[in-house]
Amino acid sequence: MEEQMDDIKKQVCMVQPKSEIDFQFESTKLSTPWGYIIATLLGVTTLGTIALTSGFFVKPDATFDDYISDVLPLFGGFVTILGVSEIATRWTAGRYGVKLSPSFLVPSNWTGCLGVVNNYESILPNKKALFDIPAARTTSAYVTSSLLAITGFLLDGSFNGGDNALYVRPQFFYNNPLFSFIQYVIGPYADELGNVLPQAVEGVGVPVDPLAFAGLLGIVVTSLNLFPCGRLEGGRIAQALFGRKAATLLSFAASLLLGIGGLSGSVVCLAWGLFSTFFRGGEELPAKDEITPLGDGRYIWGYVLAVICFLTLFPNSAGTFPSSFYTPPYFRGDSL
Repeated sequence: MEEQMDDIKKQVCMVQPKSEIDFQFESTKLSTPWGYIIATLLGVTTLGTIALTSGFFVKPDATFDDYISDVLPLFGGFVTILGVSEIATRWTAGRYGVKLSPSFLVPSNWTGCLGVVNNYESILPNKKALFDIPAARTTSAYVTSSLLAITGFLLDGSFNGGDNALYVRPQFFYNNPLFSFIQYVIGPYADELGNVLPQAVEGVGVPVDPLAFAGLLGIVVTSLNLFPCGRLEGGRIAQALFGRKAATLLSFAASLLLGIGGLSGSVVCLAWGLFSTFFRGGEELPAKDEITPLGDGRYIWGYVLAVICFLTLFPNSAGTFPSSFYTPPYFRGDSL
């Protein structure tokens, strides 16, 4: 660990009895029968919320067969993102000999899923492990989500969602500025005067390919998990990069921003702020080696993730109405 005294930064070694560390891990252990039962129930619930939430995006007169054909790619995209990121996380943890708890999906009636969390159930060997494990989850989720979105848009050459289009209604973005990235990509429903724009279907919404929409949602959900709050993936990365004191300050600032967003009416800000504060608050236990530096490569990696998180969550004018800077929609261009 590092200690600041009289403008001099010193490396400090902290000794903690093994019995105390073992007790802390045992008291928070989730690899128990009840832990697996809860993880299973949350998993089933999340798959259900994804399926139910998907119904919000089908066309009004859709039949059950339409629902299956339209929603299945969205559902499959979400499961793919979760599966790939889970494999990357556990493979990276295995490399460092770190035991992970069962993974707990976070259901949401707005996006279907707000992410996945788990605890470390063995001591981390060094700060590299503290960085690499959450970085593996978020990086793999970003890459998978981006590939799904690009593939969906390329397969839908007309950029109107094709035969199995989902329709993103303007209510989806109401008081949720964190979703403005999605609206920037697919385009808003109407202008500031209420005129329905060319890319939208009046009375229905903006059509988008289901696979592409799954990718866009995956990008935003991954960015939410990169918020530097407590023991979210972003909080763990911040702790590895900047130390405990700076990570605590970042966590407070991020929680404050989410709280302000929640008080302004954003359901997602409110829900994620409460979850990250009360269920993922605090910090990770010290690693065996917190002195060996991470190296420039990991700092660059962390900054890249932070920039992506900022760009995909920062509210822009496309989250409300179009502007000369944000229109035409990015993936539509001059094809309309």
